[in-house]
Amino acid sequence: MRSTPNIVILTGAGLSAESGVSTFRDPNGIWAKFDYRDVATPEGFANNPIRVHEFYNMRRRLHATVKPNAAHLALARLEQRHPGVTIVTQNVDALHEQAGTKNLIHMHGEMMKALCARCGTRHPWHGDLAIETVCPSCARPGGMRPDVVWFGEMPYHMERITELLSRAGHFISIGTSGNVYPAAGFVAQAASHGAHTVELNLEPSSGARHFRESLHGPATEIVPAYVASLLAQQTHP
Repeated sequence: MRSTPNIVILTGAGLSAESGVSTFRDPNGIWAKFDYRDVATPEGFANNPIRVHEFYNMRRRLHATVKPNAAHLALARLEQRHPGVTIVTQNVDALHEQAGTKNLIHMHGEMMKALCARCGTRHPWHGDLAIETVCPSCARPGGMRPDVVWFGEMPYHMERITELLSRAGHFISIGTSGNVYPAAGFVAQAASHGAHTVELNLEPSSGARHFRESLHGPATEIVPAYVASLLAQQTHP
């Protein structure tokens, strides 16, 4: 750690689960209750925008009741004390920001923002959206949607993420299933450039064999512990 290598951290739904944010693929997760094709695809939105708006309005209201947990806070602390940390999150919640993280990439968009499909502008959005919602920029109704990446759409900021992975000394994956691409391929990208790869997860992910180091358990326990070990290495090389 003396040479302060760049650290790229990928976070997924498992990081926010202990804050009360539902995961997606667990037996009791979101996709066990909703068909993703109905509420998280462009086709679903085109077929029934009211249903999609209701789904995200519900999630936005629930978000107001949750707070960052010890894992979010530990990652923010790591960023503050170690140069060169970037967090790439698959999560659309705002818990990283609430914990104090600054250098953050939302590759799947942000639930607390709205995108106008008519003029392409993005706006912070904490209330409900509806078909009748008027865009604050172009003043036209009918084009506002959640600023999240749906199935079949390209994740955001991929060029920047690819460049970061090529320079990473450490790649740490936290709370991800290892089933969703392109994020599931980040470990191989980072490793091909010589990064030390680490998985921190409740249990081994689908891609666990690709990591050089693994630590399994609740995120609120293993993430603060791993961050503490990194910072100790930095202080005592």
